[in-house]
Amino acid sequence: MGWYRRSPRLIFDALRTYTSKIVVPRNPIQESISRTNFCRRPLQPNFSRPRVSEISQQIFKNSSLDNGLKQIQRKSPFLDGAKRFYYVDRQRVYHFKPRGYRRWFQDPKNVLVVVLVGSGVVITVYFGNLETVPYTKRSHFVLLSRNYEKELGESQFKQIKAQFKGKILPPLHPDSIRVQSIAQDIIDALQKGLRNEQVWNDIRYSPESAGFPHEADAHETMRALSDRVSEDEKWQSEDKWHKEGEILDDQWVQESRKKGQELGRASQTEHLEGLKWEVVVVNEPVINAFCLPGGKIVVFTGLLDHFKADAEIATIIGHEVGHAVARHSAEQISKNLWLTILQLILYQFFMPDIVNTMSHLFLRLPFSRRMEMEADYIGLLLVASAGYDPRFAPQVYEKLGRVVGDSALQDYLATHPSGKKRAQVLAQAKVMQEALDMYREVQAGRGVEGFL
Repeated sequence: MGWYRRSPRLIFDALRTYTSKIVVPRNPIQESISRTNFCRRPLQPNFSRPRVSEISQQIFKNSSLDNGLKQIQRKSPFLDGAKRFYYVDRQRVYHFKPRGYRRWFQDPKNVLVVVLVGSGVVITVYFGNLETVPYTKRSHFVLLSRNYEKELGESQFKQIKAQFKGKILPPLHPDSIRVQSIAQDIIDALQKGLRNEQVWNDIRYSPESAGFPHEADAHETMRALSDRVSEDEKWQSEDKWHKEGEILDDQWVQESRKKGQELGRASQTEHLEGLKWEVVVVNEPVINAFCLPGGKIVVFTGLLDHFKADAEIATIIGHEVGHAVARHSAEQISKNLWLTILQLILYQFFMPDIVNTMSHLFLRLPFSRRMEMEADYIGLLLVASAGYDPRFAPQVYEKLGRVVGDSALQDYLATHPSGKKRAQVLAQAKVMQEALDMYREVQAGRGVEGFL
């Protein structure tokens, strides 16, 4: 009956025998710290140290216990896994290993793979979206799809009609008929220049609300339109333009065309197929006109008040159609995307105000002025092939500069070049002479095809 007395002692002896074989391993980090502190502090006797620590050190010096510790470390998966989070350098200093993507990027092979794959994606996207501008043969990067560009233009056109509701002139108004007739000539010339047949519908007037006027009103409208003769057409003659007065200070169009022809670049005109061309005249004293993507032309009556001749209006409409031909709106959106990414990178090194100012002055504005000049060149050929005298174009831009008020800094601090600069560039021999040859061919009854 004494088994219950001997059982506690037997259990205590078994537990003491088992614990004597197990030694808790020391933390390598703490060990490194203790070694560092030991090297830094001079050796001094410590009489206050308890003797229990000396006994524990003698226990750790036991070789059998060290072997048992190594076996436990090899058998324990938790202790082996802890080694993955640190490494030891040559000075036997323990360092924590970085975790997550930082640890992955420490491998040079992984960095090389990321660089190669990223470069391949960028190159594929860039060269897969390069297009050639008609006539100038300039290569530009356009990330926006053609269908989305058309939808964007149609959406903006609806917003404009809603914004100027009640101010859009009716279809049979003299100004509406006149603008629609001139725009139709420009579109027909564009169709011949692209060598496409029936790829779009005829231009039509898109009023706010199409009504049916009385027959008397229609006759009055046609009579007023026929009696409206501009005095500006009388003083304009062929001897107003002379080669001696030309300024040959801009040759980038000719160089671009020559380079494109040598490389065999084909003009991209798919975005002009299937367009529904529309035109509206807004009764507002605004000296402006524009062509939205998708063939939506908007002209304000303020422009018609200052430019009376048909050739002048044709020059302005041809310029706006030139923007649609070159896809400048889609190119501007794509360019803004890259500029935004560049600005975000520069924000890490410079102040945001400095980055915004420099990018606006040296990247956005020069690019915008270059697009305006390119639209001038394309519009000049469209005007000549439509049967309008291209020699009006330089004087139109000079007059436009006087009306809106040019300044000497406009060539550097504005989105549009000054009227004087645009007139000088368009008066070049190669550009103007080519347009004059087209104009004479059209006047002689021989159409011009395929000039784009």
